[in-house]
Amino acid sequence: MLVLGVESSCDETSVAIVKDGKVVLSNVINSQIKIHEKFGGVVPEVASRNHVYQVSLVFEKAFTDANVKPEDIDLVAVTMGPGLIGSLLVGVNAAKTFAMMYNKPIIGVHHLAGHIYANAIEHDMKFPCVALLVSGGNTELIYMKDHFQFEILGETLDDAVGEAYDKVARVVGLPYPGGPHVDKLAHLGKDTYNLPRVYLDDNSFNFSFSGIKSAVINLHHNAEQRGEEIDVNNLCASFQAAVTEVLVRKTFKLCKKLDVKNIIVAGGVSANQGLKERFNEENKDGFNICIPSIKYCTDNAAMIAVAGYYQYKNRPKLDDLTLNAYASLELE
Repeated sequence: MLVLGVESSCDETSVAIVKDGKVVLSNVINSQIKIHEKFGGVVPEVASRNHVYQVSLVFEKAFTDANVKPEDIDLVAVTMGPGLIGSLLVGVNAAKTFAMMYNKPIIGVHHLAGHIYANAIEHDMKFPCVALLVSGGNTELIYMKDHFQFEILGETLDDAVGEAYDKVARVVGLPYPGGPHVDKLAHLGKDTYNLPRVYLDDNSFNFSFSGIKSAVINLHHNAEQRGEEIDVNNLCASFQAAVTEVLVRKTFKLCKKLDVKNIIVAGGVSANQGLKERFNEENKDGFNICIPSIKYCTDNAAMIAVAGYYQYKNRPKLDDLTLNAYASLELE
């Protein structure tokens, strides 16, 4: 079964062709990072315009790389939300146009389900499992009894972890996107700044990252006022140590409560090397931890194609050409 995946929820225009939910024949990604870098974040109108410029070229390259014809496609899977509405509409309308032209079935996919199912490309997903979803817009703990059964048991009450990384990076003068730069410098420093571990020992499975972000901002501001030098490497190391400790401890805590041995880490922040290392260091109980390769951690269409494949297999309800995009969309 050949599935065409289309992803345009933020600033990546991506089209992929995946065979049987496992074999990635092509996964073309046009990133706009260089365009938005000067703004320090994604500008929605600029992002949607660039999707319009690139989407036809990305479609064409995906078919060339996969060496298949449009007629060979069995299913079209497209991100329908959540995300930037202007960006989403470009991908949804491109996917619907393709489906109409070649008379192909189409299915709308939740963007976060795509991140979770990125793990299925290189691993066999085992159930029941707990998914830790960490990205620029989301931080959630999700219980899955089986394919496409999502129960959100914990989430951030304020900032998402990726958002906190970007804000901390901006404070210390690192370029956008901040996460990879903070991660890199964290490996050059030490945890010396005693930053708060918010909600580490409470009885919930929720997160809060606005406090640690504010702690970094205040620490940096007060040091500047006193004419003191900040060790940026150590500050990044301290921030990352605090954040990863909370994420990992909460995940293990939920797994023990549910008696679950399988863990999936998903979303853009799953590419963070410090988070991977923390999971490995603290995995004393033999949990089966599944993390995608870096190329499948960030937004890409292969994960949407794979999620569409499993969604169709487990919930075979197709959409039609009235399919729309949604800036907000519940996973459950």
